[in-house]
Amino acid sequence: MTDLKSILITGGAGFIGSNLVPYFFKKHPEYFLINLDKLTYAGDLQNLSEVEGSDRYKFIQGDICNRELVEYLFREYNIQGVLHLAAESHVDNSITGPAEFIQTNINGTFTLLDAARNYWMEGPFEYKPAYKDCRFLHVSTDEVYGTLGETGLFEETTPYAPNSPYSASKASSDMIVRSYFHTYGMNVVTTNCSNNYGPKQHDEKLIPTIIRKCLNGESIPIYGDGKNIRDWLYVLDHCQGIDLAYCNGQAGETYNIGGRNERKNIEVAQVICQILDELNPRSSQESYEELITFVKDRAGHDRRYAIDASKIEGELAWKAQENFETGIRKTVEWYLTKYL
Repeated sequence: MTDLKSILITGGAGFIGSNLVPYFFKKHPEYFLINLDKLTYAGDLQNLSEVEGSDRYKFIQGDICNRELVEYLFREYNIQGVLHLAAESHVDNSITGPAEFIQTNINGTFTLLDAARNYWMEGPFEYKPAYKDCRFLHVSTDEVYGTLGETGLFEETTPYAPNSPYSASKASSDMIVRSYFHTYGMNVVTTNCSNNYGPKQHDEKLIPTIIRKCLNGESIPIYGDGKNIRDWLYVLDHCQGIDLAYCNGQAGETYNIGGRNERKNIEVAQVICQILDELNPRSSQESYEELITFVKDRAGHDRRYAIDASKIEGELAWKAQENFETGIRKTVEWYLTKYL
């Protein structure tokens, strides 16, 4: 361990984190990974079996808002990089209970940033010699931009217009990260991603919910008219984008990561039903599509998101490897293994 650089990954037991930790572990043998996760309902250590027991990996259960703990981790493990994913992320929960989102997403991000700055830097725009290459990467969301009409794409220069307590808390955290670059010269990079999907996602999210409801023979709830549009990004493509932004991105810059896979929610449900009709047909021989039910729309439900990923594609040579058809089939197959 003495010859390895220690990287702190926050939220590594969550959906994106539990895909990123094994990805980063395999890609970068030069790093020792410390996974700091509070293990809320959305965290699951069983999703990290690929790294469990390795002498290059350490799990710490704790809260990113705990300043004493965060500072201890920087000292104890000589942290030389941060991949910050820890966040409350479920929009519905932010509507019924916004306080946790403000605390974790805003105050937690500040705590991490400030601890990193104090450990790595002498003062504004002056890094300690041993930490001149240290970087803080902040993972955010396209929801900070608000909603789109029928045309157009979110770019890195799109004005922020968050419409839910969740997206407002993420927009706030983005601004704090930005301020630490402009005020202190801290080496930060921010990524804003579109809707992730793939293995290891918590059951509360749309795609796992559709699959689970199908297999249980229950009604599949679709908000409103089902025509809300999201740009879907396969989680391992997102992990590659985070890796490239961390290793090769320009300090102070933002990179939007999107799959260029716009789909209406109703279309997502229909595709999943069709794959399940093929892979796990119902005993009645009826299509799973018969289970689709429209329910009252969510408050503040943005109509359309879509990301222009040209910047990360051009500057960092990132390219999504999965289109929606290939990615959603892999996802359904993974959940069939989990649920059956």
